[in-house]
Amino acid sequence: MLTDRVWVLGVPFDPVRLAEAADRVASLVASGGAHLVVTANPELVMAARKDPDLLQAVRGASLVVADGIGVVWASRRLGRPLPERVPGVELVEALCERAARQGWPIFLLGGLPGVAEQAAAELRRRWPGLRVAGTHHGYFQEDGPVVEAVARSGAALLFCGLGSPRQELWLSRHLDRLGVRVAMGVGGSLDVLAGRSARAPAWLRRVHLEWLYRLLREPRRWRRQLALPHFAWLVLRSASRREGAG
Repeated sequence: MLTDRVWVLGVPFDPVRLAEAADRVASLVASGGAHLVVTANPELVMAARKDPDLLQAVRGASLVVADGIGVVWASRRLGRPLPERVPGVELVEALCERAARQGWPIFLLGGLPGVAEQAAAELRRRWPGLRVAGTHHGYFQEDGPVVEAVARSGAALLFCGLGSPRQELWLSRHLDRLGVRVAMGVGGSLDVLAGRSARAPAWLRRVHLEWLYRLLREPRRWRRQLALPHFAWLVLRSASRREGAG
């Protein structure tokens, strides 16, 4: 329920584990309508604080999961702990497994030319019953033809990897015309699924250092990480005020 949401610096999160998030998406598919799913990390939280359109998009989403250990840490400091991090790529995998069983067609949008197709081939290899209704790269100049392609495909699920916050803004803007039941921003997940990018080793994920692994492999991410100290400071300040008021 939306009323159960945990708020981190003005951005809402649903207190769900991975399996519960997949259950929630399945319910959204069954309920009809068009729904936005957001996988949010601290960088997105900070971007939403500066961009009213982005904040509105996230607050209007049907499901917002914590795709970042920093968000889970913040929720604990603020007194309403989220149960766990829900990595976007793992949610995509869980949903594709369900889509194969339920017959939900999917559409993959994003990445360099060829990435979505490679990701689709890998997903079909892992789940042979999966129906991929269409694919499209993320380097398009005009929205209209892409929106129309998704709508014509008959897809129930759209996994959109345009990068954050572009993907959240794009999906929110076009949600009612895409013709899908659920549209989800997945960041670089298509690159991972296509084998173009590797996740951190399991032991690093277990100790919550996947972010450091990605940073070392992709030094250009340093610029994006500059938001993290400010995020942490705001969380600690908010927690201190809360404790003082108590």
